[in-house]
Amino acid sequence: MPSSARRLRRLTATAAATALAAAGLAAAGTAAAPPAAALDNGLARTPPMGYNDWNALGCGSSFNESTMKQIADIIVDKGLAADGYRYVNLDDCWAETQRNADGKLVPDPNRFPDGISGMADYVHAKGLKLGIYTSAGTHTCNPNGFPGALGHEQSDADQFASWGVDYLKYDNCNNQGVDAVQRYTAMRDALAATGRPIVYSLCEWGQNKPWLWAKDVGNLWRTTGDISDNWASMLSRFESNVQLAQYAGPGHWNDPDMLEVGNGGMTDTEYRSHFSLWSIMASPLLIGTDLRKASQATLDILGNKDVIAVDQDRLGRQGTVLKDGTADGSWVIVKPMADGSRAVALFNSSSTPRSIGTSAAAAGLPARGGYTLRDLWQHKDYSTAGAVRATVPAHGTVMYRVSADPHWASHPPAVAGGTTGSPLVPVGGTGPLGFTATDLGRTPAREVRVSATVSASGWALKPNGPTAAKELTTGQALGTHWTLTPAPGGTSGDTATVTWTLSYRAPDGTPVSSSLDEAVQLVQPPPSGDSYVSDLPFVSATNDWGPVERDTSNGEAAAGDGHTITVDGTKFTKGLGTNAPSDVQIYTGGRCTRLTAQVGVDDEVTQGGSVTFEVHADGAKVYDSGLRLLHQPPVAVSADVTGAQVVDLVVTDGGDGPDYDHADWGDAVVHCE
Repeated sequence: MPSSARRLRRLTATAAATALAAAGLAAAGTAAAPPAAALDNGLARTPPMGYNDWNALGCGSSFNESTMKQIADIIVDKGLAADGYRYVNLDDCWAETQRNADGKLVPDPNRFPDGISGMADYVHAKGLKLGIYTSAGTHTCNPNGFPGALGHEQSDADQFASWGVDYLKYDNCNNQGVDAVQRYTAMRDALAATGRPIVYSLCEWGQNKPWLWAKDVGNLWRTTGDISDNWASMLSRFESNVQLAQYAGPGHWNDPDMLEVGNGGMTDTEYRSHFSLWSIMASPLLIGTDLRKASQATLDILGNKDVIAVDQDRLGRQGTVLKDGTADGSWVIVKPMADGSRAVALFNSSSTPRSIGTSAAAAGLPARGGYTLRDLWQHKDYSTAGAVRATVPAHGTVMYRVSADPHWASHPPAVAGGTTGSPLVPVGGTGPLGFTATDLGRTPAREVRVSATVSASGWALKPNGPTAAKELTTGQALGTHWTLTPAPGGTSGDTATVTWTLSYRAPDGTPVSSSLDEAVQLVQPPPSGDSYVSDLPFVSATNDWGPVERDTSNGEAAAGDGHTITVDGTKFTKGLGTNAPSDVQIYTGGRCTRLTAQVGVDDEVTQGGSVTFEVHADGAKVYDSGLRLLHQPPVAVSADVTGAQVVDLVVTDGGDGPDYDHADWGDAVVHCE
């Protein structure tokens, strides 16, 4: 949802209750009746898969019958329907702004000249199903004011059923303060009364903890606010949703919102993580990109059958956290599968490569002499003595399916390859890089070799010692060391890609190879004295809504849409404007001693706003502001960063989601020798 619509949605959703006596509606604070009966509609026994137009098309002119028919065609023609994508879901803006004289919804004749029933007939003829959208309020979330279903539940449900609708997304805007359980239960009962099987999706944003009550009401429920197409937003939704595994199961799923894969705000590595994490969390997989423009890389991610099989496993278990990576970025999530195997995601949320691992035993598999390890992105089978480990690139995910398979010895031994050293190279200097290969298998890896190339013209990469081993046995490693020399005249921010290639032979002579790309970047430490952080280059910067702003607040959308940084009336002409969760990383090169700032929630938000400011030096937290709220005065930061190569300015969302979390680093300065 675009920022302007998002802000309006939040305002309307939290507006004071109005008099609704004519509609016979209860205001906020009225005790809600318990659900009349548990939901037992037999639907969504695995998480729903399909398409929703909102993330790509919104309420723009291209959202229309012609486009949606083209999308349906592509879903079938590109094999996505065969992969399990079944629903073609229409989001907001499909209707006229007024009901007719009989109080009925009217499809917009310009957008949908054949009506919703015509759209349903088209997708049904292709073997697909149709979804539709409305809100559990007086109007939907769009500022044009399309009719919501509050007070019209049965009439609207009857219309949806008569049109051939198979899925309802039920939003939370303009809810007039009526109790959430009451509103969502009313539509549940209305859908049931139609007699048509309709998957029921509660888009309640997690405000009233629907995981505690919605199993009896809907087939899936949103656990978070809206996702946006950037790393920080995706990570925030993952971190909220992954903790709720106990509440999910066949017919009732946690929903961290739609997929952003292919929309351009993240790298393919990050999109593979997005897809892997949603799958291991047994989340609904609703494509949110314009499939008419999708690249082959996007289609490959969305069509990964091995990963989809994890999401769609009939056991219906959401993956649970075996290792929490909140502190260091190293996550391990494990999902039991119906055939007794375990899906394992090794997820690196940090900005540098990490060696992440677990074991078959820790994942819950029985003791065996060996195990089969299937790499779900390489689509290759290996054997392991029990270790499940990989060096995972920054923001990447390695995903395995591990089985106590008696035929494990027929597969080549798994050899874990990973980088060592820093991907940051100082301007005018050289970078020590490394790559280590470790045999995880029960059988030996033979003729092990490591090679490397660098993509950028004029850069050179040379080994400093042996790069091959005749044989590696279980647990043995080959460590290689290299010197990277940038092209002459390079400047801060220049980048290159080092491609590492690992090759070896299985005991039967079968050749095995894999490659790993590592991004390297030229960096320049700050000059001696005091430097404003907003004047320095960023190694990286992530933000939940909109970009990190230099010397203005964060306006949630395009760069430059902020205002003068202001915290409880105090104005700052220099600083950073962020929206939590956020992470700004700068290179200090071991030359700086202290970071100072004045931090708080910007006055431009009118409600909410709860954040925590942190400073990390080489990954170790050296400052924590504690919870800061709107209208609290700025608090002074003084963090010791002596000797650190990199410093991160981190803002968390206070544990209640990112809404209204405009977090300012006023007068942020690093003090350097």
